[in-house]
Amino acid sequence: MHTLSRAARALAVAALPLALAACGPSAGSSSGSSTGDTTTSAKPSPPKDPNAGLMTGTRLKEALAPASSFPAGFVPVPQGASDSGGEFVTPQTESPGKPDCTKLGTTAWVSVSGARGGVSYANDDYVNKDKTAEITEEIDEFPGTAAATAMKGIRGIPATCPSYTDTDLHGTVKVSGRSTTGLGDEAYTITLTSGAWDNGTTLIAARQGTSVVTVLSNDGHDNGAATAKKLTQRIVASLKKTA
Repeated sequence: MHTLSRAARALAVAALPLALAACGPSAGSSSGSSTGDTTTSAKPSPPKDPNAGLMTGTRLKEALAPASSFPAGFVPVPQGASDSGGEFVTPQTESPGKPDCTKLGTTAWVSVSGARGGVSYANDDYVNKDKTAEITEEIDEFPGTAAATAMKGIRGIPATCPSYTDTDLHGTVKVSGRSTTGLGDEAYTITLTSGAWDNGTTLIAARQGTSVVTVLSNDGHDNGAATAKKLTQRIVASLKKTA
């Protein structure tokens, strides 16, 4: 499993010059006094920064759940951790092709919804010592109303991918979803189950303002549901304090 790759690029905002035109003093009145008249051209409005007020990857990283929040026996995967740092990235704008439903079994599962990624992000990946269970966490920051749009796409995943074939065990995976309350401004839970698996997988997406939290878990005997919910609650609470 691997995380979604992104290329970081800084957004440059060009400064607009202020032009001043000054007129010389005009002839005075019969009393001998003179007056000066200075005219200033209208100052053009600077372009609005679409990322103003958003959190960078550095700040989002601080909002991720720490290692102490994960179940005993889980350790971080070094290559599974990344963030966009102190700069904002340019989100992808190309139209998505046919959804790859098998991505629901990877840490890049949110891409199935057609969401093209945010302007900043941070993520972690944890596995147990036997490497039989995995828990991942990610936060993506979106400008404007894009976070709500991303959530709309996530809600459509079960209809887009009602089932798919597991590429490892070649079993049929059933996909179901439901709205979830008590997690941020809105949340949606997707459950993956298969007769070829010992345990299913729970995927939770929760929006907190302009941030979208995505968590994957197959820990425990409840399709990973309890662990995924607990971790999502922890991240959402952290985002509320960080914002």
